[in-house]
Amino acid sequence: MSNKKHEKRSSEPRIHIAKRDDMIWYKSWGVRLIAIVLALILCALVIVLLTGYDPIKVYGSMIYGNFGTTRKMWNMLQKLSILLCVSLAVTPAFKMKFWNIGAEGQSLIGALTAAACMIYMGNKIPNALLIPIMTVLCIIAGMIWGIIPAYFKAKFNTNETLFTLMMNYVATQLVVFCIVFWENPKDSNNVGIINSSTHGGWLPTLFNQKYLLIVLIVAVITIAMYIYLRYSKHGYEISVVGESENTARYVGINVKKVILRTMALSGGLCGITGLLLVAGTDHTITTTTIGGIGFTAIMVSWLAKFNPIIMTLTSFLIVFLERGAGEIATTFQLNHSISDILTGIILFFIIGSEFFVNYKITLRKKHKEEA
Repeated sequence: MSNKKHEKRSSEPRIHIAKRDDMIWYKSWGVRLIAIVLALILCALVIVLLTGYDPIKVYGSMIYGNFGTTRKMWNMLQKLSILLCVSLAVTPAFKMKFWNIGAEGQSLIGALTAAACMIYMGNKIPNALLIPIMTVLCIIAGMIWGIIPAYFKAKFNTNETLFTLMMNYVATQLVVFCIVFWENPKDSNNVGIINSSTHGGWLPTLFNQKYLLIVLIVAVITIAMYIYLRYSKHGYEISVVGESENTARYVGINVKKVILRTMALSGGLCGITGLLLVAGTDHTITTTTIGGIGFTAIMVSWLAKFNPIIMTLTSFLIVFLERGAGEIATTFQLNHSISDILTGIILFFIIGSEFFVNYKITLRKKHKEEA
């Protein structure tokens, strides 16, 4: 009998990984802070070994790249706001376990709609009327782009990941078609600055700050999304559907309706992002207007565990690293690969820290019989 017990204990793994209960917020952020410190130490070693530069000066250039001048700070806030807006857009769908990988295309359709409004109506009606019209149309365009895959998911149970991903390519080709139609066919990459002399359809500046309105709009959306997900009936239904569709049906929730409504919300917010980029920042439309933000937003949403307030911090961290890496490459005349390596190391540690937040590792004690 004792031999069987001995064999059983010997076959048990020394290391046991188990799911944690929800960790207290300050402990979870302590784990993430430790991960960032370790990442910075490793990055310092990489800097010394590969470049020979002083790591403190390199890190100082990252701070300068974001806060060195007023212009740099506002540019950072604009990037943060756009990334945060897309992250907020994909969050309701992800919380419902609808894997919306199409934020890039939904935002691009919103941007295309804004550009079309500026081109065809920019010099015909005043901005006080044009901007509300643009806003409504951009939201509708994004909603349509979100509802299409949602309908097929709800009706035919199609794979929403592939469907929304393919919609990105369709949106890109629509932009290419419109650019060729609007501009010289020899230049299919850019239509130039739209209404550069009249500013028709451009978002207004507040207190001489070009991006202040964008920051305020996204701040309002962030608070509204937090309230919507946490306290509204719709937010509760999203959570229930995400936990179990069968349970949702059992308690009387119309799952198909929730899927359509949630993806309409996600698409509409992406449409607003396109409006902010074209009418508030770029004043033009290209196939790279969104610039991969739709995919970065997925990481922001997951790292924040679908909490809109925490997304502000994760968005800031991503933008800070991205802009800081660019400043390193410029200031020290380094290849962009070096700055990308540093960014990758830090993100790897941050993402890896989520394992220790969600799981605990225990070591099985060695029994006397095994000694």
